[in-house]
Amino acid sequence: MSAVDAKHLWEFDHPYYCSQGCYYTKGTDWEEVHRDWETWADFAESWGDSDEDYNLLFRWDWKRSDPDHYAFERTEDPAFEMPADHLELFYMLQRKAKPFSHIITVTETDEPAVREWLTKKAEHMRKVWEPLLNAGCAA
Repeated sequence: MSAVDAKHLWEFDHPYYCSQGCYYTKGTDWEEVHRDWETWADFAESWGDSDEDYNLLFRWDWKRSDPDHYAFERTEDPAFEMPADHLELFYMLQRKAKPFSHIITVTETDEPAVREWLTKKAEHMRKVWEPLLNAGCAA
């Protein structure tokens, strides 16, 4: 098992961040550039096998709430539940030059399926950059 496989997806801290949706889209048109999902299964059924060339996934972030950010709530209300984990996915819909984002509520039990799906997307992204990543490539 590699060191990457040993880390959980929520343990990766990607550099910088990505904004959801599209900065230039009016709030009334937000559904054209962003969607929220209640479960991984719902997302996977709808977008899971979308064409990788038309819908290029360029970033993912598994977000987990920091308990320190909710210290007051947890102290004041013993029944307080931490916000659920969520997976943020960022696409470029290449035929239309249109960014699109998703936020999906996920659980730890979703991790194997999410990891497998993300790995396939990473392999596709590698194909895009392969000419520069191939160590045998002549300069």
